[in-house]
Amino acid sequence: MTDTKRESLAMHFCRALGHERLAWSLRRLHVPVRADALVLEVGSGGNPYPRSNVLLDGGYAQDRQGVPMVVDRPTVVGVVERLPFKDRAFDFVIASHVFEHSSDPASFVAELQRVARAGYIETPDALMERLYPYQDHRLEVSVRDDVLVVRKKAAWINDPIISECFAAKASPGFRASLVPNHPFEFHVRYYWNAQIRLRIMNPETAIPDDPTSECLPLDGSPSCEARGLREMLRRACRLALSQRRRNASINLADLLACPICRRGLEKRADSYECPACPKRYPVRGAIPVLTP
Repeated sequence: MTDTKRESLAMHFCRALGHERLAWSLRRLHVPVRADALVLEVGSGGNPYPRSNVLLDGGYAQDRQGVPMVVDRPTVVGVVERLPFKDRAFDFVIASHVFEHSSDPASFVAELQRVARAGYIETPDALMERLYPYQDHRLEVSVRDDVLVVRKKAAWINDPIISECFAAKASPGFRASLVPNHPFEFHVRYYWNAQIRLRIMNPETAIPDDPTSECLPLDGSPSCEARGLREMLRRACRLALSQRRRNASINLADLLACPICRRGLEKRADSYECPACPKRYPVRGAIPVLTP
């Protein structure tokens, strides 16, 4: 990786002209790595970054906003807290809107640092999470002095009074106008190189395990027509900008490791096997299922 610049020239230009929405869309094209860098994306869901070479998803959000999970390049099913990859297998790792779903932020961060040399984490900002909470979000995340500051959520609504007042008075314009027009203010964008500086403010807090996804009823959701057009643009972008030829030549077996003992795996006809555990991991539809 050459640097960790937060914005591309195109993003900077759009923001200087006041086009925040366009700059926010362009961020998905900004991965500050060399062309030959190997990039992993975790929690890739239905809209992976075009620059990602390998995808991992494991149930955080396999169907995001009505879009099925994309598997157009080497893909693995697994969990971030026990990544099924060898140490330093990747140059860069992207974790976009997945960290806030983790019930074990320390392990999540440790695994990103183990398998990659640098990376990018994006989440809703803690203020947005406090005002507009999701039931399947387990963390409130912010950045202070280049430190990733995390608060575990003991309940999906941390402050019922604020949430109720906000939903009653301010919600109509929040998602429809305020957040879309000022997306950088309501999201965390954290680039790291070699080390993620993490501070968990309440490590003793127990996070309830409830996979149900629910959020406060706010206005401003895009129409079916808008979602369809957006998905067409995303597909065209991935088709034009992905390293398709290189991705097709990646040998996953060279990158994979047992998520339990982290030893290399042996490839079989329909599975991967760990010679140390021993444990057998199935391959379903050409996708290895490597959950511990």
